[in-house]
Amino acid sequence: MRILFIGDVVGNMGVEMITSKLASIKQEYRPQVTIVNGENSTAMGRGITENIFKTMMRSGVDVVTLGNHAWNNEDIYNFIDDTPKLVRPANYPGKVVPGHGYTIINVNGKKLAVINIQGRVFMDNIDDPFSQLDQLVTDLTDQVDAIFVDCHAEATSEKLALALYLDGRISALVGTHTHVQTNDGRILPNGTAFLSDVGMTGPIDGVLGMKSDTVIERFLNARPVRYSVVDSGNAILSGCVIDIDDKNGRARKIKNIIVKKDDLLGM
Repeated sequence: MRILFIGDVVGNMGVEMITSKLASIKQEYRPQVTIVNGENSTAMGRGITENIFKTMMRSGVDVVTLGNHAWNNEDIYNFIDDTPKLVRPANYPGKVVPGHGYTIINVNGKKLAVINIQGRVFMDNIDDPFSQLDQLVTDLTDQVDAIFVDCHAEATSEKLALALYLDGRISALVGTHTHVQTNDGRILPNGTAFLSDVGMTGPIDGVLGMKSDTVIERFLNARPVRYSVVDSGNAILSGCVIDIDDKNGRARKIKNIIVKKDDLLGM
């Protein structure tokens, strides 16, 4: 099984990179399943809309994951319960949480579980991701052939600790949220693929997708400012490709990819 995972789609330019580049990327890497983190995909860079979700799915995405901005666009409450392939962090607290913390999809006769989990270090203090993932993996192991985790977290240490905690019990844990692709992709000792952060998809002529003047102003004076998404200029698509052994669910290879707006693919 080959998984293509694309990181944090930011704003209109990020969605445009998906619609314009995904078909060529899939032609080049031949994944059996494509997963995209879409929690920053609205024009304002926070949350997702039903229209954006459907646009991604029409472009060839199989599952969309979210993160700490899952609830920032009120439109999500109108469709998330009826959209099992849109996955929000599984460790949000409460007896009844809208949406789904994981989904199971069929991939060429094999079953893949896709779990979304959110870290707590330097982020909202929601439920414990370690115990939540432990329980989910226990419940899902006999139902699926492979388990992929999008770990939406700030701290590299927390992401790596989660991956090592579940090494051999999940096929892959890949980080999102920091919008900067890391260079530490590897297979852990017991067969779990790990990458601290897959990076962002969208405008790069700013600060993590936001217009730089407002971000710099915040650093200079420490007063609240309204950030806005860069809407023109250069863009990238950041992702990784993971190969998983169909016989035992262990990862065999993980490879980073970065595609620029003007790259010609499938040539």
